[in-house]
Amino acid sequence: MVEVEFENIYGAPPQEIVGAYGAAVQFSPLVPGAQSLEDAAPGSLNGFAILAPPGTVERRYTLALALRALRPGTRLVVLAPKDKGGARIIGDLEKLGCDAVETARRHHRICVTSGPGDAMAVASAIEDGRPQRLDDLGLWSQPGVFSWNRIDPGSALLLEHLPALSGKGADLGCGIGVLARQVLTSPKVTDLTMIDIDRRAVDMAKRNIEDDRVRLLWADARTVKDLTGLDFVVMNPPFHEGGLENQALGQTFVQRAAAILRKGGMCWLTANRHLPYEAILKPLFKHGTMIAEADGYKIYQAQK
Repeated sequence: MVEVEFENIYGAPPQEIVGAYGAAVQFSPLVPGAQSLEDAAPGSLNGFAILAPPGTVERRYTLALALRALRPGTRLVVLAPKDKGGARIIGDLEKLGCDAVETARRHHRICVTSGPGDAMAVASAIEDGRPQRLDDLGLWSQPGVFSWNRIDPGSALLLEHLPALSGKGADLGCGIGVLARQVLTSPKVTDLTMIDIDRRAVDMAKRNIEDDRVRLLWADARTVKDLTGLDFVVMNPPFHEGGLENQALGQTFVQRAAAILRKGGMCWLTANRHLPYEAILKPLFKHGTMIAEADGYKIYQAQK
């Protein structure tokens, strides 16, 4: 176990590896209400444990932000499963100008450094991971956000079949606003609540959609309490959690959609072909129909 007392964490580093950190300040954008690492003052933080993201650009961006925010001489512990970016952490830290010690435990690679790293390398990694406007999509996005630099094929298929909607609705797991942007082309839509658990996605959606009918929430769509009586729900529900497939996650989104729709309300859902949503749609909705299937994805229309 790494003998460090952490005041700050990013994500959920296994406590059996890094030790208890119940009172630590959370900085992960995937934890609603967490602090923003981008906003942390340089040299202001003491002791940091990071469960590193798997994506290269996102991971180096996060490490660079942490190095910038740490008080000089303060230890930084970075870890991840070996097959989910852990084997690359030592190289990332070296590219950022840090000397690091690497160990392995419980299938994780664990690196310890004290920074501060090379200022130019740190600044470059931060620049690479910043929000950027994708000219081919006409949208703002950021590395680390789901399908950050392309329209997910499941969402693209849903866009082909989504009719003009009306009334008040919700986009559960809205991402950067790909589905919402089309939903809002209908003048009959009066209100749209967009919800995502990723702060970065919500921030990008704010840039991408300027519409008085929209309410954006950084929250877990499964637990938002003040949605009821909706006319429609659109969603491309997640089915991965912590880097692992979790079919129950997407099924919970379906249950949530049924709970917040009025009687007769419509749910429009896109899903990977192998996901067994039929069984959960049947008891929750009066009618459920698969209206399209292509390229490994399927589209459902379900009426409560």
